[in-house]
Amino acid sequence: MCFGRCARCVGYKLLILALLCIVANTLLYFPNGETRFASEHHLGKYVECLHGILGGGFLVLIPAAVFIGLHNDDCCGCFGHQGCGKSCAMLSSVLAAFVGILGSGYCIIISALGLSQGPYCFTHLERNWNYPFTDSSGGYLFEYNKWSRCQEPQNIVQWNVTLFSILLVLGGIEFILCFIQIINGILGGLCGLCCNHEEV
Repeated sequence: MCFGRCARCVGYKLLILALLCIVANTLLYFPNGETRFASEHHLGKYVECLHGILGGGFLVLIPAAVFIGLHNDDCCGCFGHQGCGKSCAMLSSVLAAFVGILGSGYCIIISALGLSQGPYCFTHLERNWNYPFTDSSGGYLFEYNKWSRCQEPQNIVQWNVTLFSILLVLGGIEFILCFIQIINGILGGLCGLCCNHEEV
């Protein structure tokens, strides 16, 4: 199996996942498609952490671009040995994979914290903006009858739970793919770009 081809496959998957993270995080800023809550600063603190845009998004786009570029056979090599240059390129992809690990890890952590704390909303009991589910430590996720405590934005609990869950899953997949590329990059760097040296 060609290590460069595997890296390219991982890169394209990360590209798609990173774009999905950016979209999901952007939607968190606009509950029910409304912009007034963002302009009035009525968003939860974990919504504003840019974990999907910066972490699972741009920090994962960097390794994605590196991995996709590894498939190109434009390495000049070192000391006249083209295989050496390709091996060095595969080993350098490990550094890019670590950037992806950091970005996806940040996305996972913030998404988990956002799910645990619950949304920032206007409640009918306190008649104020607060975090009504903070003390439940995520238990509110299974207590659907309590979700109605949030009056504004409408359906904010469903909105947050859905998008934070999506970001958590996407970040987890990105983390796994970057970890796979670390192994692939080390093996590719040690064994050469391809297991079969006759493969083009």
